[in-house]
Amino acid sequence: MAQPVSGDSAGQQPNPGAGHGATTPEAPTRRGTELVMLAFAALLVTGALMLVEANQEQQLTARIVYYGLAYLALFAVAHVAVRRFAPYADPLILPCVALLNGLGLVMIYRLDLAYDERAIQTGRDIEDAVPKQIMWTALALVLFLVVLTVVKDHRTLTKYGYTFGLVGLGLLALPAVLPAEFSEVNGAKVWVRLGSLSIQPGEFAKILLMVFFASFLVAKRDLFMAAGRRVLGIDLPRARDLGPILVAWAVSIAVLVAEKDLGSSLLFFGIVLVMLYVATERAVWVVAGLTLFAGGAFVAWSLFDHVRTRVDVWLDPFADYEHGGFQIAQGLFGFATGGVGGTGLGAGRPDVVPYANSDFITAAIGEELGFIGLAALLLVYTVLAMRGMRSALAVRDTFGKLLGGGLSFALIMQVFVVVGGVTKLIPLTGITAPFMSAGGSSLLANYILVALLLRISDAARRPTSSGGSKPRVAPKTPIAEAHTVMVERPS
Repeated sequence: MAQPVSGDSAGQQPNPGAGHGATTPEAPTRRGTELVMLAFAALLVTGALMLVEANQEQQLTARIVYYGLAYLALFAVAHVAVRRFAPYADPLILPCVALLNGLGLVMIYRLDLAYDERAIQTGRDIEDAVPKQIMWTALALVLFLVVLTVVKDHRTLTKYGYTFGLVGLGLLALPAVLPAEFSEVNGAKVWVRLGSLSIQPGEFAKILLMVFFASFLVAKRDLFMAAGRRVLGIDLPRARDLGPILVAWAVSIAVLVAEKDLGSSLLFFGIVLVMLYVATERAVWVVAGLTLFAGGAFVAWSLFDHVRTRVDVWLDPFADYEHGGFQIAQGLFGFATGGVGGTGLGAGRPDVVPYANSDFITAAIGEELGFIGLAALLLVYTVLAMRGMRSALAVRDTFGKLLGGGLSFALIMQVFVVVGGVTKLIPLTGITAPFMSAGGSSLLANYILVALLLRISDAARRPTSSGGSKPRVAPKTPIAEAHTVMVERPS
């Protein structure tokens, strides 16, 4: 049974001028900015496809026309939908996503050409990944449109916070209770496989649990600020107030560790820690969380062989080059080959790295586009996360601040975990790059994430009244005190 949670976000009235017919002088400018940026992204993607074809096939084939038209059609529909259902949303979010998704399609197509050539040489048949990735992109955009149309006000999600939390925990635990033949791939039990269809429910659980934590922290923020008992100099809330979030967090981490999903464990831990800090503005929670993380990492290294193996490969991938260290070593060789400027699209050998189109797609980009190309890619991710965080800071309700901040941080944290693992900054985790890696689960979940960010951004930028033209701005109060700011009721 869904339990409504108390708090400012649940009790406020919808934004004035929330109807889709409300317009201001800024709205056409936003539409024009987004359209120009989408056209620029399409131009870059089309040029990249032509470079790949020229370097690999030595000619331009009809396939790039089909892929280019499919890309343009998908994001043209997305642009129209965003301008229709979220007209005041940040105009840079969708173009950043389109560019990342398009460059991912380019690199997957480039690897398909290399795999096809190898299949011809070995006499084996191989299925191209690009058509399937375009299909997943279309499904993801359909889901994106559904979220935009169904969730007309992000604050309505607080009514289902506990329900989302229970469903999220169930999705996390589902692969763990299934037999290995239906859930295990490469040693990790994180999949649900039905014939040729594979889905990773943890990707969707991540978003559901973020909604739960945001709604719970809004309802219990004052109780988190009040001291229940002082332990080691830290004022802790009462056990009955802290209990639900600790139980959900502990169960989530335990399930992910049991499923050998180290990357998601790290990602989820960081998201909850940041949301707790944003809600309370108490740095002691960050210190306590990092201490718990260090202790948990040591215990996991002591108890689990797969964790110890990952750490050993991280410390010295060449010690077991033929087996555990082969993938990371080949990725490092690719970075070294690419250097500063890269070998050029289609002119490298990223296909020698296992899972180059999924887990190691950033290594493939680093080889063929070099340090400059990879830095530019990371800059696009940074702009996307910053625009999402900016919307979270500007929205009036605390729930929107927490959810928007959590979604934005989840995106940039995932990029850090991916690139950090590939570059040997941290142990390799197996998480895929958002919007770029081949695979459907991550793509579907991340488009849901973007739809929620756009909805929050639309609420933050929407005018304060249907007849005015002045957009809403962030209140000049700390995030933790923003719950005292009331939204003006429509007359």
